Amino acid sequence: MPWSRALLITVPMAVLAAVLNAGPIPVLILSAIALIPLAALIGEATEELAARTGPVVGGLLNATMGNAAELIIALAGIRAGLLDLVKASITGCIIGNLLLVMGLSLLVGGWRHGVQRFSRERAGVLATMTVISFIALGIPTLFSRTIAAHHPEAVGTMSLEVAGLMLALYGLSVVYTLRARQPLSAHVTHPARWSPSQALGILAAATAGVVAMSELLVHAVEPSLKALGLTEFFVGIILIPLVGNVAEHFVAVQVAAEDRIDLSLEIAVGSSLQIALLVAPVLVFASLAMGQPMDLVFHPLELVAVVMAGIIAAFIALDGETNWLEGAQLLAVYGMLGIAFFFV
Repeated sequence: MPWSRALLITVPMAVLAAVLNAGPIPVLILSAIALIPLAALIGEATEELAARTGPVVGGLLNATMGNAAELIIALAGIRAGLLDLVKASITGCIIGNLLLVMGLSLLVGGWRHGVQRFSRERAGVLATMTVISFIALGIPTLFSRTIAAHHPEAVGTMSLEVAGLMLALYGLSVVYTLRARQPLSAHVTHPARWSPSQALGILAAATAGVVAMSELLVHAVEPSLKALGLTEFFVGIILIPLVGNVAEHFVAVQVAAEDRIDLSLEIAVGSSLQIALLVAPVLVFASLAMGQPMDLVFHPLELVAVVMAGIIAAFIALDGETNWLEGAQLLAVYGMLGIAFFFV
């Protein structure tokens, strides 16, 4: 996206700040900003490849790379042993998509076009999948205390088994989407501007940049938290989702402003489903391979916040129409949760 090109200057600035030992706070800020244009480049390169591969392969590419930045950041956090931060980023991405992104989309689209209508059938499918994904995330948390009291080692096993079922469900949802209707890539792609080799090269370079910036960000988090008085909860739930997925957020708001609210809702809700059913279970298995086992037991407040976000988003989506006031309501709930997690 052209608007993000100027921010690429922060990539070498972040590296320079780290080399010169400028302090954790400048490194944290610069690396966080640098992730924004790099994530946008990953999205652009994926779209270019999708334009050449056709709707089916393109849809799979978008599904795979849609949350690549968040996944890479989370893997860096696991490697550093910041498991609470990683879990907070999972719930933060879900909350951010359902409240912040969806809220901004409905606000902008409704303000420009009044009442916007969309497919109730598709909204119902997404709402059902959202509820099921939240149930999957909640089961290990709800049953962990009872199980841990008698079989402490079983909590990790339960998380692995639930993660496996979540991946299977995600796979089935992708198959259903591709068979039932054209995937999102068919609606958002444009004629290819880059050659396949150019797109692959930019994708590889941007991914490598995200890996490097994620390492800098994660290593600067703990000392920065102490200096700023912030918590891992706040950084994971608010900061990381914003910098890791801002390009996709922008697209959702842009298409809502163009009165394509169906696509906007699919981007917002679909991204939440990817985080819950794909990224979270992948991280569970990856953490085991990395020697830093992570379970799916979340802080009760995180779980409550996710459920609240899902309920209000479902209520708004199920009637098949929306307006700018409902967008403002979602943003208000997001602001309230942000304030609460600031003090946790």
